[in-house]
Amino acid sequence: MSKETLRVLEYDKVRSLLARFTSTVPGRELALELQPLPEKTAVAEALAEVGEMCQLLEQVGRPPVGACCDLLPALRQLSTEGVWLPAEQLLEVQSSLEAAHDCRNYLAERPQAPLLSGLAAGLQPCVALRREIGESIGPRGEILDSASFELGDLRYQLRRLRERIRKILEELLLSDRYDGVFQDRLVTERNGRYVVPVKADHRGRLKGFVHDESASGQTLFVEPTAVLDKNNELQALQRAEQRELERILRRLADGVRHQGDALRENQQILARLDLRAAAARFARFSDGSAPQLVDKPLIELKGARHPLLLFEADGTPIPDQAVAIDLLLPADKDTLVISGPNTGGKSVALKTAGLLVLMVRSGLHVPCRPDSRLFLFDEVFADIGDEQSIEQSLSTFSGHLSRMRQILQQADRYSLVLLDEAGTGTDPAEGAALAMAVLDELRGAGAKTLVTTHLNLVKGYALLESRVENAAVEFDERTLQPTYRLHYGIPGASKAFTIARRLGLPESLLSRAEGYLGEGEKAGLDLIEKINQQQQELSRRLEEAEQLRKRARLERTKRKQLLEEFEGQRQALLDKARRRGEGLVREAEDKIKRLFKDLRQEAPDVAGQARLTGELRQVREAMRPVPATKPQSTAVPKDVAVGELLRIPALASEGEVVRVAGDEAELSVQGKKLRLSLSSLEQFQPRRFARRKSDGGKVRNRVERDAPQSRLLLVGKRVDEALVLLDRFVDDALLQGLAELEIVHGCGEGILRRAVREFLAGHREVEAFHAADLARGGDNVTIAQLRRA
Repeated sequence: MSKETLRVLEYDKVRSLLARFTSTVPGRELALELQPLPEKTAVAEALAEVGEMCQLLEQVGRPPVGACCDLLPALRQLSTEGVWLPAEQLLEVQSSLEAAHDCRNYLAERPQAPLLSGLAAGLQPCVALRREIGESIGPRGEILDSASFELGDLRYQLRRLRERIRKILEELLLSDRYDGVFQDRLVTERNGRYVVPVKADHRGRLKGFVHDESASGQTLFVEPTAVLDKNNELQALQRAEQRELERILRRLADGVRHQGDALRENQQILARLDLRAAAARFARFSDGSAPQLVDKPLIELKGARHPLLLFEADGTPIPDQAVAIDLLLPADKDTLVISGPNTGGKSVALKTAGLLVLMVRSGLHVPCRPDSRLFLFDEVFADIGDEQSIEQSLSTFSGHLSRMRQILQQADRYSLVLLDEAGTGTDPAEGAALAMAVLDELRGAGAKTLVTTHLNLVKGYALLESRVENAAVEFDERTLQPTYRLHYGIPGASKAFTIARRLGLPESLLSRAEGYLGEGEKAGLDLIEKINQQQQELSRRLEEAEQLRKRARLERTKRKQLLEEFEGQRQALLDKARRRGEGLVREAEDKIKRLFKDLRQEAPDVAGQARLTGELRQVREAMRPVPATKPQSTAVPKDVAVGELLRIPALASEGEVVRVAGDEAELSVQGKKLRLSLSSLEQFQPRRFARRKSDGGKVRNRVERDAPQSRLLLVGKRVDEALVLLDRFVDDALLQGLAELEIVHGCGEGILRRAVREFLAGHREVEAFHAADLARGGDNVTIAQLRRA
């Protein structure tokens, strides 16, 4: 991608925004190498790695890459033999090695992230080097006594020698012989040698060497001859210590130099992990996803939003800032012409399309719906903004033409071209003609083009060409504000007069301006306006129809489930009756066998025969089938009243009429609601009605009900039992006119909570539901909002 296109589409701002989501400590950042990837396989792999990182962020948190830093400058410095690193840089090496070790463990045995686990397996902890640096350098960059035996021994000698020198000097300070000689009774240091402060007028009383004097000249800092040899010895030990420190640093630098390749590879892997983690955090905050990559050149970005409208400059998310739009350029179309009013979002739509294409090409999840599809264009060209240049003697129109010439030379069938306000900057007729010729050239090259315009000739071009699509940005006539949504298939009006009225221009001026328009121009504007209004009305009706279709599907699913439940209950009753009948037959057969056995054993006297004959008659009566009760009537219901009992032949059951709607009736059957057509029901003759409790024959002028209950306790219930109670509870609440219900289901394994919320989602009278706030039970309680009558 050209640098000019990246600049115009604000790709660098996306890179800076993404840097806000990295894990590295400020001042120790890794190089964020975000750039469009050349191969489709690399893009697919990057998108998959970001997807895995999103799961890891959700499950186990961010990868521990925060301690790593950029080691490339230090490694370049060590390419010269004999060069050693200061302790601070060695600490950075140790910190990066610890980050490599931690990231390797973080991603070990992660079946949900096979790509990232394989990547982290290439990290080399360099245990020996990390341990050696840790034993040699302290957390503040000081070299420890444990760095070498020689260093420890030298520092021990230095401490002992300093103690002896200070002891000698302190005895001098306290000696009566030198009373009044010293300015202060303290030992200080000058040029690495221990001295004492002597009054200038007593300098002859203490033999020694003067190393310094105070600013006033009243105090001399004298090294007494008594400590001269020991100070010399101290200087020699300090020089030996410095040589040992340099030797240790060279030794550690040699270890770093030896592991240079491993450290470079580690940094590359850690930088990649940091980039994937930043991309995953960006995707979470922007509700981003990876569009499906396709082989045919097309753009199908649904619910797309410009990423720079979602965040502040410091990376803080801005809620509900950007309007989601559908950016669609199918495979059978070459060009999309976007028109409509100024400030309506045409240029933003253009930039959103180009920037999201570049971001996906860079392996980033972008703010769009997961069902989006996108082709990976090899090149993206953009002519957006004012190309005027005084230095190059270019007007706005000349600047656009210069840029257009470059695009026409390079665009091909794998290119995406973005043209903003095509044909502007010159005579409208000539500019429109030139713009249409440019679009013809781009179509001939096979490039996909998105273009914005106010020119009616270009809008008409889109209507006449089969592979060119019109799109209009929506404008709300009631509020006189743009909605930033796109409507496809129609051109958009520029709304110059409407916007001018909104900005407060005098009405007389606007009336005069409208008078300059020709009749044909006015008719064309009116026609476009009418088409736009019809398109908005059609979109609204389609949305309502889609909602009704979803509701009908839920109702059909619910009715099917109820029928399956009733069929299961009926089959269970039949099985129970069949088993009972089989048991009765077996008992009768056993009794008959016993009777015949007794008949053979007993003497066939008259009394015995009479007794056996009586018992046989009893067995025969017991085995006689019970005649099925026939329904009193099988008349198809015509005049049905609420409360009437009707037979349901398909279920061999009966139900009470709750509500009648046309040729359908809603019945209550064993505590469940069922909606059936009247032709599938049968009416009793004479008609039967559900019994109601009598209150002594007293006529009341109103229906009395129990006090309405808005809370249902389901904790400890089985799912099937709980759903029956919940169905009754919702129906009672609807009859009592309640608006909000509280269902207490507890937490547990979440099975009952999920079943309750699936039931509420499928109920047509439930408008919305959500978990209660923490004060009312949190996720253990579901609050349901019922539709108002």
